[in-house]
Amino acid sequence: MATRVAILADTHLREPSGLPAQVADLIRGADLAIHAGDMSTVKTLEGLKALGTPLRAVCGNVDEPAVAARLPEELIIAVEQVAFAVIHDSGPSKGRLDRLRAGFPRADVVVFGHSHMPLHETEDGFHIFNPGSPTQRRRAPHHTMGIAEVGGRSVELELITLDPYQERGSPQRRR
Repeated sequence: MATRVAILADTHLREPSGLPAQVADLIRGADLAIHAGDMSTVKTLEGLKALGTPLRAVCGNVDEPAVAARLPEELIIAVEQVAFAVIHDSGPSKGRLDRLRAGFPRADVVVFGHSHMPLHETEDGFHIFNPGSPTQRRRAPHHTMGIAEVGGRSVELELITLDPYQERGSPQRRR
């Protein structure tokens, strides 16, 4: 049976109640949640932990000092036999895949955030993955997050486009 990992970044929430219900459900349905920084507040960190799914996270550039004090800037997580590296800012887009491969030579997947732009690139079994943002899409066309299915040494990554009608503050669907 595969291990399911919910992957998100750049939530930028002051209160955990701002997390869309669809995102909370995807996290609750996972075996592990990874957050690649910029959750913003300790309330949000505690709210994500309260969903009941084990949470591994790094701090981002806009996290309040109390969040940054609790979270590392980068980490490596073993999920079955797949190594996930997690950082917030991956640097410039030019040369990103090669730079992250060199920076995390033992990782199979590098998860990052910061840009709010979803991205999945792979080369020779090495993946870089930005889940985008479930709450602040900025220039991205949709609010997104990611799901990884891990079985042994195998990993499949999927970007999830979130339902715009379930987002906090969205207008009700017209019939």
